Amino acid sequence: MALEIKFGTDGWRAAIAKEFTVENVARIAQGTANWVADQKLPLVAVVGHDCRFGGPLFAETVAKVFLQNGFEVHLAEGPVTTPMVSLGAKELNTGIGVIITASHNPPTDNGFKLKGNHGGPLLEADVKAVEKHIPDAYEFELDAIDLDSYRETGKLKTAELEDLFVAKVEANFDLDAIRNSGLEFAYDAMYGSGQFVMRRLFPDITLVHCEHNPLFDGISPEPILKNLGEFQEIIKLSGDIDCGLANDGDADRIALFDGEGNYVDSHHILLLLIHYLHKVKGWNGKVGTGFSSTVKINQMCEKYGLELDVVKIGFKHLCGIMITEDVLVGGEESGGIAVKGHIPERDGIWNGLVIWEFMAKSGKSLRELIQEVYDEVGEFAFERNDLRIAQSLKEEIVAKCAAGEFDHFGKYKVVRIDDLDGWKYWLSDHEWVMIRPSGTEPVLRTYAEARTKEDALAILDACRAQIGA
Repeated sequence: MALEIKFGTDGWRAAIAKEFTVENVARIAQGTANWVADQKLPLVAVVGHDCRFGGPLFAETVAKVFLQNGFEVHLAEGPVTTPMVSLGAKELNTGIGVIITASHNPPTDNGFKLKGNHGGPLLEADVKAVEKHIPDAYEFELDAIDLDSYRETGKLKTAELEDLFVAKVEANFDLDAIRNSGLEFAYDAMYGSGQFVMRRLFPDITLVHCEHNPLFDGISPEPILKNLGEFQEIIKLSGDIDCGLANDGDADRIALFDGEGNYVDSHHILLLLIHYLHKVKGWNGKVGTGFSSTVKINQMCEKYGLELDVVKIGFKHLCGIMITEDVLVGGEESGGIAVKGHIPERDGIWNGLVIWEFMAKSGKSLRELIQEVYDEVGEFAFERNDLRIAQSLKEEIVAKCAAGEFDHFGKYKVVRIDDLDGWKYWLSDHEWVMIRPSGTEPVLRTYAEARTKEDALAILDACRAQIGA
């Protein structure tokens, strides 16, 4: 019996050679082709892959299926970032974009992401429709499909996605100001696909983990502090690096370090982007953010007179707002952020360049810019704990949350509960703890915000003890 394919919050992901096989990838590609044809969209696709095992094989599999269905296919040669495929999906007037990537997942996994011709994630209703079009089998022999013959006819083209991306960067950033600022920058690709374009744009900066290593040196390429210890140490020991930028495996997520090696999470980055684009550059627009983001975004939007939408977790929900409304910044706790003037897609490199430009033009350090944010909304800290627990215990905890059984966590009393996507337990106007099962990984996520790191960690500890995990 064929495996049932279900997309999570950001694509379909599975273990390579177990569920993530050529056969299943071809089935999804066929379902995608069926949906594109059903929607009467252009039979044009852009396809790429990141640095993971099997990337070229799986990307060529998708291309073969699309070609067999009468598509014109733009296939990237070599690893590309997810935002590059999204940009290509828009600029090349396609019906669909596909990138083979498992983003920040462990190296044993790979994945299949769908991109719409608006330049961002395919919207949820469309993804559900694609799922229904996925057949149990396909009716042709993949090995018999000759890609060279399709190249000769012009149906298969090489997608120069890096060139496309660089041209847009050069048109939207003052790269000379960044390069000539006297500031020293560093970049950690986490062995992901962002390494190639960053080496091209900034060949003279400190480049870390910018080599071919599909095992990611044994560390999942998610830009959170526990995975960035070596990069942090390099910044601390250098003494002259002013800011470090890190991206995940497909370069759509972001993290930063200041010149002292302090980790700067996505909440602070979101606030910096809103502050810079609105208060400094004078841009306007709505702000969109995920359910697990800091309450300080609410405070900043209220202070600056900006409308705020809080949505379910999964960038596709933010994308839905960005393609229909004027949005200044849309972003999530996970480090996926999009800004006005670009595509409605998370782009870790693009957002890093916004911050670097802010530093270069203001002449201020990242720590000084963060203090500007604190002057507006006050200091805060955020912590997250991903609990890898037995499925039975995970389901038991989720059931208790749904039944409203938690009214305190140790000494912390719950004053109200929001349940838009998971359960956010408010402990005061500025402190909360949240419990949510991951939509892409076998984990139960817990989150906490408080005035200090110590307070946030204490809340997480109390939460874990209360739920018995």
